Amino acid sequence: MESQLVTLSSSLLFAAFIIYLVAMVPLATSIKSKSKKPGQISIVMVIIGFILSLSYFILRWIAQGHAPVSNMYEFITMFAIMMIAGFLITYFYFKTQLFGLFALPVAMLLMAYGSMFSREVEPLIPALQSNWLAIHVITVTLSYGILSMSAVAGLIYLLKSVPSDEKSWRARFLESIMALIIIVIAYIGTTILMQSIIGYQDDFYYTDKQGQTQIAEYHLPSLVNYEDAIPVENVGDNNYEEADHFHSGINLPPIINSQSLNTVIWAVLAGLVLYGIIRLAIRKRITALIKPWTDRADLNLMDEIGYRSVIIGFPLFALGGIFFAAIWAQIAWSRFWGWDPKETWAFITFMFYTIFLHLRLNRGYEGEKSAWLAIIGFLLILFNLIAINLLVSGLHSYA
Repeated sequence: MESQLVTLSSSLLFAAFIIYLVAMVPLATSIKSKSKKPGQISIVMVIIGFILSLSYFILRWIAQGHAPVSNMYEFITMFAIMMIAGFLITYFYFKTQLFGLFALPVAMLLMAYGSMFSREVEPLIPALQSNWLAIHVITVTLSYGILSMSAVAGLIYLLKSVPSDEKSWRARFLESIMALIIIVIAYIGTTILMQSIIGYQDDFYYTDKQGQTQIAEYHLPSLVNYEDAIPVENVGDNNYEEADHFHSGINLPPIINSQSLNTVIWAVLAGLVLYGIIRLAIRKRITALIKPWTDRADLNLMDEIGYRSVIIGFPLFALGGIFFAAIWAQIAWSRFWGWDPKETWAFITFMFYTIFLHLRLNRGYEGEKSAWLAIIGFLLILFNLIAINLLVSGLHSYA
């Protein structure tokens, strides 16, 4: 029964992903059309997809007996669901469909990214066996979803206000954001190709920072590896023997997750190559391709949405990411705060949005300045999600 519910929940999430993908067609049509029907169709489809996403969450919770927020797959999926929720809240309050054209692709990228991690149902380790886990993570992902809307508003604002052919730092920085998005797409595409389609795998013995021997599975050729890593091959029944795998010879201490860093390096290389090919093909900046979709954007409305999203999302992040997290840390590790890498970055994110609101309210940082700050804030969230979670070993490494 448990496995059937897990399978059903995964099928519902996949169906939601397909619906979101198809909804992009009427949504894009509505931006250029004078008719309201395409926009209405797209919103109905997004609502149906969101209901299916929530159904995934509920069924998986029932199947495993605890909230599905305890590993990377579940956390990232929850983040994507909350981003869809943020879009729907924004739409029904401000009646702007343009948001969906930018929010939905990011949410779908997150869902695709999350699907690359293990979806197996596993018992919780002792540190996670607390109701505060669900309270903490759900509140944090909800705040992420709302804060993401400020970044979407900021991106739309900048795409409309910054000329794509302008030779300035702001035009170049905006183009670099487009390049970053392409790198993320390359990251997901490369991993799916090598892991799921080609089935590439090299195994290495290594010693983690606790002194225990572990197996690292590489699905891309090893450009970086752990100190004293030994290439091995699985000969069945969890037995390994030494093998001859490609290894560049660059070794890093176990505090760095070399396996994930290797994937990120390959993604950056693949993304830069893909970006270069696109630039050569279109012979202009990528922002010039996207800019026409923002012609109807109301800059004052985008500025207001960006500000209101931070006003709502920031207190939620402070509550879930700092206050609830401290309570859970006291229960799990007998201390409220320990400067673990993820705790440190949560504090940095908290301080950034504190400064954001200070500059907005007391220094007049509105319009373009506010848009840049909103995007930087979202980049901090993504850095916490990808770099801190995957590359740096800490008490939150399981998350």
